[in-house]
Amino acid sequence: ADVEITKDSNGPPVGAPVNIEISGPEFDQIVQITSDVLQRLTDASGTGQIPGLVDVRDNLDTGRPELRVRIDRERAARAGLNTTQIASTVRSAITGIEAGNFRDGEDEYDITVRLREADRASLESLKNLTIFDEGVQTPLVAIADFEVSSGLGSITRLDLQRVSTVTADAAPGFNGQEVLGQVQAHLSEYVEALPPGYSIAYTGENEEQAESFGFLSVVLAIGTALVFLIIIAQFNTVSGPFIIMVAAGLSLIGVLLGLILTRTPFGLMTFIGLISLAGIVVNNSIVLLDYTMQLRARGMELRQAIIEAGATRMRPVLLTALTTILGLIPLTWGINIDFVGLLTNLDPAFQIGSENTQFWGPMGISIISGLSFATIVTLVLVPVMYSAFDSVATRLSLVFVGNRHLLQDQAAGFDRDGSAFEAVETDPVVAGGTGDGTVSATVSPR
Repeated sequence: ADVEITKDSNGPPVGAPVNIEISGPEFDQIVQITSDVLQRLTDASGTGQIPGLVDVRDNLDTGRPELRVRIDRERAARAGLNTTQIASTVRSAITGIEAGNFRDGEDEYDITVRLREADRASLESLKNLTIFDEGVQTPLVAIADFEVSSGLGSITRLDLQRVSTVTADAAPGFNGQEVLGQVQAHLSEYVEALPPGYSIAYTGENEEQAESFGFLSVVLAIGTALVFLIIIAQFNTVSGPFIIMVAAGLSLIGVLLGLILTRTPFGLMTFIGLISLAGIVVNNSIVLLDYTMQLRARGMELRQAIIEAGATRMRPVLLTALTTILGLIPLTWGINIDFVGLLTNLDPAFQIGSENTQFWGPMGISIISGLSFATIVTLVLVPVMYSAFDSVATRLSLVFVGNRHLLQDQAAGFDRDGSAFEAVETDPVVAGGTGDGTVSATVSPR
């Protein structure tokens, strides 16, 4: 007997951390490869070569006893019987055949006909079975031989190929992805030496997580692109949205720091928390940057506008971050309070930690740590980046505008050093006027 103790799953169903599928054309070779892989992993688990690897097993049920009835086709042909008739009779005698249905009100039951239990309780009784055909009864032992052996309980196929599976779990306190990486490294040489046509695939939790991460990556990319386009349409500039998206990207540093400090693996719920975090960070950055641009539009100097916007918008930014963090603390660390008991019996039954934290905890940690770091980024780096972009834009504007004015001056006949000329009106007679109203002038450098 195999005794397995499990607990309720608090998240979406996933496969085993280590799930190795072995496939190929010949099942005997698959059984041999499965036995080799199972033995290697069992030894590595027992000796501690792969820490955290436990419960190594396969799905091959090769020890099931069975009675094989081998039909002698030549003798069966002489008796006028074929293999279908013989196999159908044996199957009907042992497992039964559905002869009809019995209806009782709205309930319906199958009527199965087979030999009495006394006539199928032993192998000797099966040998006394006869095959009835056209009024003639032929003993089964006269046309078939019996062989007691062991066989497969089930055969699994994947993409029309026979497949066997070797699975293992990660011990409590160990990361399943880390254990899988050590298993892949341990079996790398054996996998490279596999016969042609046979393959080993690492599926299970690893494959499902890869699919989930691929989907979430596409979602994150589409969401980022849509947010970027909306911000461009709102600000009517590229520098502002670029600063906001950089701030959202830098919040990933806080997420990684939080996961490292709490020793939390980067999983599916962590990724979902990262997507949720991006919206909060973008919102805080917009609040600060939009007000800064409004002050600049009113004619306020750059440095003064940044200081005024930071002082004015600091409180809403901090309140947004603080309320979000405080709201996620009970969910992340499993803080439970019985408010009914508190009001009736003055017993709050305060508790820290619950099984739900295994599912929601990684998401809460990613949002809390990322938002804490992103708040500093919003209040410090966003104004710095805005000032830097504004300075660069001003210098580039001066360069291009200055060159354009220089070209215009040269086209007007001015000196390259920028010296202009002023006209000094003189007396028409002294200037040699003709008396017809034409005035000649003498110019001098200014």
